[in-house]
Amino acid sequence: MSKIPSEETRDLVAAEATAKYVRLHSSIGWWSLVLFVTLGIALEALHGFKVSWYVNVGDETRRLLWRLAHAHGTFLGLIHIAFTVVVKERGGEKPVWRLIASRCFIGASVAVPAGFLLGGAKTYGGDPGLGIALLPPGAAMLWIALVLTALGWPCDPAANTVKSGGKKKRTTDPRKK
Repeated sequence: MSKIPSEETRDLVAAEATAKYVRLHSSIGWWSLVLFVTLGIALEALHGFKVSWYVNVGDETRRLLWRLAHAHGTFLGLIHIAFTVVVKERGGEKPVWRLIASRCFIGASVAVPAGFLLGGAKTYGGDPGLGIALLPPGAAMLWIALVLTALGWPCDPAANTVKSGGKKKRTTDPRKK
């Protein structure tokens, strides 16, 4: 005989899953910021010390692609941190969007900066290297994650309320729904 979990058990499981996503994306976001801000500092040092293989006239493509890797990596780190806000707000509601968006954000956070970095590592007469091929799938994953997150965001503030003693009360805790 199978036991159907109580609503309280389901809410607790949803709260634990929400906390897991918040921890994961918060960690990815902050470590991405550490990594890509460090990359930006290193690129500034290369430029400041006029390192020839970085600042020579024929290396504009490399400089551009590596700056794009730094900028996009930093931006994606901030996106992960913003995603934690959405996950906290929506709690355990419709977790499928959250799973797909989470995986797409993680994939994009690897593919987009890596595509720019690898594309700039070896350039061919002003054209990026083969690593740039990571960019289109990374951009697609980012777009999918953004759309799913936008659809998962509460459009109506009243949609995330519970009744308490006849009065509506705003909550972000899925256990209180």
